[in-house]
Amino acid sequence: MEFVATCPKGFESLLAGELHAHGAEGVRPLVGQVSFTGGLADAYRCCLWSRLASNVTLVLARVGAANADQLYEGLARIPWENHVSSGATMAIEARGTNEQLRNTQFVALRSKDAVADRLLAHRGARPLVNTDAPDVGIVVRLSRERALVGIDLTGEPLFNRGWEAAGTGRGRLAPRRADYAAALLEAGCWFRDVRHGSPVLVDLFSGTGSVAVEAASQALDRAPGLLRTRWGFSHWAGHDAEAWDALAAEAADRATAGAENGVELLLCDTRPGAEAAARRALRAAGMDVEPRFLTAGELAAAVGDGSPLVVADLAWPQPDDLASEAEALSLFSAGAGAVAGHDAAGVVALSPDDAADAAAGGEPAETIPVILGRDDATIRCYDPLSLSAEHPLVELRGTAGSVPVLVGASDQFAARLAKVAKLRAKWAAREDVSCYRVYDADLPDYAVSIDLFRGSATPGRWLYVSEYAAPRDVDAGLARRRLLDVLAIAPRVLDVDPANVHVRVRTRARGGSQYADGGREGRGPASRDERPARRRDGRVELPRGAHLVDEGGLTFEVNFSERLDCGLFLDHRETRSLVRELMKRTPGGSFLNLFAYTGTASCYAADGGAGLTTTVDLSRPSLDWARRNMERNGFVGRNHEFIQADVLQWVADRRHEHRYTWDLVFCDVPTFSNSNRMHASSWDVQRDHADLIISVSRLLSRGGCAIFSCNLRSFKPDVETLEKAGVELVDITAKTIPEDFSRNPKIHHAYLVTCRE
Repeated sequence: MEFVATCPKGFESLLAGELHAHGAEGVRPLVGQVSFTGGLADAYRCCLWSRLASNVTLVLARVGAANADQLYEGLARIPWENHVSSGATMAIEARGTNEQLRNTQFVALRSKDAVADRLLAHRGARPLVNTDAPDVGIVVRLSRERALVGIDLTGEPLFNRGWEAAGTGRGRLAPRRADYAAALLEAGCWFRDVRHGSPVLVDLFSGTGSVAVEAASQALDRAPGLLRTRWGFSHWAGHDAEAWDALAAEAADRATAGAENGVELLLCDTRPGAEAAARRALRAAGMDVEPRFLTAGELAAAVGDGSPLVVADLAWPQPDDLASEAEALSLFSAGAGAVAGHDAAGVVALSPDDAADAAAGGEPAETIPVILGRDDATIRCYDPLSLSAEHPLVELRGTAGSVPVLVGASDQFAARLAKVAKLRAKWAAREDVSCYRVYDADLPDYAVSIDLFRGSATPGRWLYVSEYAAPRDVDAGLARRRLLDVLAIAPRVLDVDPANVHVRVRTRARGGSQYADGGREGRGPASRDERPARRRDGRVELPRGAHLVDEGGLTFEVNFSERLDCGLFLDHRETRSLVRELMKRTPGGSFLNLFAYTGTASCYAADGGAGLTTTVDLSRPSLDWARRNMERNGFVGRNHEFIQADVLQWVADRRHEHRYTWDLVFCDVPTFSNSNRMHASSWDVQRDHADLIISVSRLLSRGGCAIFSCNLRSFKPDVETLEKAGVELVDITAKTIPEDFSRNPKIHHAYLVTCRE
């Protein structure tokens, strides 16, 4: 008989070797599959023991498929009465297209008609179709003008082992599919370690334990299909139950005997929940194996002079999780360094790029291209004898220890960060500031800003790292490795859990828009909204991923993971304090907050004694956020209103109505916007600011003033146009730049706006 075992692209040679080891004959690797020949027992053995195959198909025929009629006729000639028993259900799985057959659903429908018509002619009854759990699965795979037709012997994919759900992690933990874990082990020759003595696995960034389970399963001689209760061949009319029962009994006996084998699992993962997830997965897989969890500093001592297989999963379902990637590369560097020079050890990594080479300290001896989802990745195999044991290592001050890095010069960044952090911490303690900027591109090669946030209601420390885009003449790979070093060093220097490091990328020169957060789901015309924030047990609800921090005696909600901006712009700390002081001069006065975002300025104004606050923004989520901020600080009631509107149009309407004035206005504008929900075609602060400032000045009460700010670094106000309109503009930027932003005085511009009498 002829069979085809499918697999992920890139696994073909690994799968071919595995099938050879299981006694298959005529093994031939193809693209995404491996064909082989043998009896049913050989196919059953592949189903039960293969760790790399996705499914196994018994080939019944190859038929012409130049068009729908030819496909129908070819399938109708196959004796389906020998494969589909009376009363059995069936389903067709169609794959591939050609010039005439461009829709797989149509191919499946036409194939089903051919099978059903054949059975109707022989039995007088058409078979039932069950696409969810058919008794017999029929495979039709088109390739050019031919189609392979066969019986699906596996049913559910073989990489669904039966234990995965128990190991599913939470938060940043994402499960790695069992066949990818097995491919890493196969590429690292784990089978060789299993055959020769007690094998030792070092599983770096173990996640939910997929690699550990696969390694232990192979060491204890447990068939990967041992836990499965349903197979595609179970109700197939050609099933050889006697052959299957013998193989299943043999697998059970081997598992019983293999339970006495030895295997040592050394796992290393800093993410919360990793240890519990791995233990759950091992138990769910039926193996009484107790892994040891180590820190990076303990790896070298644990390995000693041994020769383990070091496996690292450096590829992420969420490729933008740079903080986790930096931590993973740091662990991989420590693990590879621990076995460098050991002739019988092995080092293998699943990586999206060549950053793993810098972490390993050498070039891979072999690379195997694979696909992860829709992304390219590689399995990289290293010869420990060719790896450098002297990896770049940064010694941190105090008790922080050392950290492996990808770029040797990163020690300069670590030293600079430690020095600045110490000075900034003293300043923050003296000024009673809990959220502040620690580092702002102090070294040109390490062009990032680092903000430190400390929790108020609950303890916690978070880092918000923003990368400035590197100039075009800087190698993109080098810039990325530097960023990864920053993310490995910063949490250790600043005593922050690596899981609490959040990263974003921004452009240096153009100035950003704090409103480009993709979260403005609100629709419809301008609307006044005075609804209270939702409460739970008498408290304002804290959304997913949000935390509470203090500033200026007030409490604000920040969110680092769900939005582009965290909700509290630290460079405007002094500006918000100015709002409060100006409001104190007119107790009970009115305050207008335009482009309000999360309403932090409204909170300061209310704290300064504002009797009326009006908070205007186009974004419904931002207004909800602003309302929560106000209520948390005790500012509730009908005198605090929230209006969802296009700010530019709303200001123009109020100006022409001549019925609304405010004592103080705060207008922190975006640099640029082309939202299709704005009445204007676009907004550009340099081009359009004069008209807006003039309109705002017309909303001021007698003696009132406005603060206008923007973050376009090259901004220049149109003083001439403003003077003609009777608007006075005073540059107060220097007064509004906090101490922790003194290195970057162009972080924003701020002006005091008044209207001549």
